[in-house]
Amino acid sequence: MTLPIPEYFTQLLQQYGVDTVFGIVGIPIVELADTMIGKGIKFIACRNEQSASYAASAYGYLTGKPGVLLVVGGPGLIHALAGIYNSMSNRWPLIVIAGSSEDLHKGGFQELDQVSLLSDHLKFTGKLTTDPDVIELVTYNAMRLTTTGTPGVTYIDFPGSLISESIERSPYPVQSISRIQYMPDTESLQRVVKLLSSDQNKRILVVIGKGAVNASNEVRKLINDYNLPFLSTPMAKGVVPDSHPLNASSARSKALKEAEIVLVLGARLNWILHFGAPPKWDANTIFIQVDCDPESLGQNNQRGVGYSLCGDIGLTVKSLIEKLKLERWAYQGLSRELRSAIKLNHEKLAKKEQIVHHGRLNYNKVYQCLRTFIDDSRTIIVSEGANTMDQARISFPTDYPKHRLDAGTNATMGIGLGYAIAAKIARPDKSIVLLQGDSAFGFSAMEIETAVRNRLGLVIIVMNNSGIYHGVGQKVEGSLPSTALSQDCRYDLVGQGLGAVGYIVHTLQELENAFKKSLQASLIAQETSVINVIIEAGKQGKLSFGWQTVKKERL
Repeated sequence: MTLPIPEYFTQLLQQYGVDTVFGIVGIPIVELADTMIGKGIKFIACRNEQSASYAASAYGYLTGKPGVLLVVGGPGLIHALAGIYNSMSNRWPLIVIAGSSEDLHKGGFQELDQVSLLSDHLKFTGKLTTDPDVIELVTYNAMRLTTTGTPGVTYIDFPGSLISESIERSPYPVQSISRIQYMPDTESLQRVVKLLSSDQNKRILVVIGKGAVNASNEVRKLINDYNLPFLSTPMAKGVVPDSHPLNASSARSKALKEAEIVLVLGARLNWILHFGAPPKWDANTIFIQVDCDPESLGQNNQRGVGYSLCGDIGLTVKSLIEKLKLERWAYQGLSRELRSAIKLNHEKLAKKEQIVHHGRLNYNKVYQCLRTFIDDSRTIIVSEGANTMDQARISFPTDYPKHRLDAGTNATMGIGLGYAIAAKIARPDKSIVLLQGDSAFGFSAMEIETAVRNRLGLVIIVMNNSGIYHGVGQKVEGSLPSTALSQDCRYDLVGQGLGAVGYIVHTLQELENAFKKSLQASLIAQETSVINVIIEAGKQGKLSFGWQTVKKERL
């Protein structure tokens, strides 16, 4: 059977389960994209490669199968490096396909040796040829290696000359590629069990990372069966319900400082967890790391490397549960001090939500209002922007995994609309609410048109304080600071110009009306809305990064 290579390659992808591709086309891959569409693959054409790469990245995380990105070569691939790096850092499965020039070293159109550029950084890179065996092998390895072991990124190079080539080949029968699961050896597990159960007076804490999002049932059982206090990293919220009585997140600083033994499930001891070091943690804390990536085990954890468990989170936790049962052991739960700190911090948040300065709205008042109308079980919230995101992590608890997306391991700005688009395509049954600062909105605002064109029905809320971080007050004398943006910029009109419904909001009543209408329009008419919320500027002063602020202390 004679088949054009674009058609054969498309059929091959479909046999591996690819049904959605994100990207932006140009010569020569526009014909490949049209072939995909003709064969029934949903192609989400974005406005730039950065947003497309973020969307494909998040789609892989939300669905558990590889996200697929299709871009032109040269500058198109370079623009897509943001999402590639994002997937690498977050360990999300992503396959990148890019057109390429064959006139290397001659000054060819958009010439770039893309395989050489990427091969040292990705899990696999391969170049297609006119040989069907090569096409099949490269595609197989790209599909296999993106999910095998630690999920990551693979790359398929599609030379432009292949667009017009055909091959003699019948459709290639493939088998689905299941992720291989494995677990630690019995001796390592028993060593951890002994440490956990040997001293009833040791302060124990479970830290849940986004690497555990697919093991929610097992992690919940561990917490419930053994009465273990826990806290979640931002995108792991909901693996165990935030409403759980053993949740110590509201007293995070105290929980970290008092912990003597910490079971870390699918999280790294990186900046988000303060590198497992003082002053946020006690100098003598022992960390038990559980991760599918052996290279993460022992990082920033010299004291606890001997308690590392390498394996699938679900299988490993299930085995821990069974072995702890034999010890007839259960923990004491939250300490009296933690319970007091949690109660006090809840009261402080409630007070903050009652305060309005200078007649302008603020993060706390806006989020309190929105929370009233959000159905947690039916809503995925994407948050982006320094203060917008940090406040949202506190203000919007969830009892469901994969219902909160934000800047993640990379602390990346620009992910907002790409993530929101991916979330709606991956979970069309959910309402998608995107919370963005006005600076973050500017990274990808043109993708509103992508959402409108695809009738996705997003609800986009811009927290507009007229600047980056704490914003800028109404009166600025002299030169504007580097953090300044235009005062009260009309982002609602930007949304209208791109086909969305736009609202400008100054009061809680206006916010309530706009949000209710936007939710209804998203569900009934699949309309996207942009709600431009004018809020007060924060306290002006020197900016600092709270996650990494460390005071020196003698060890």
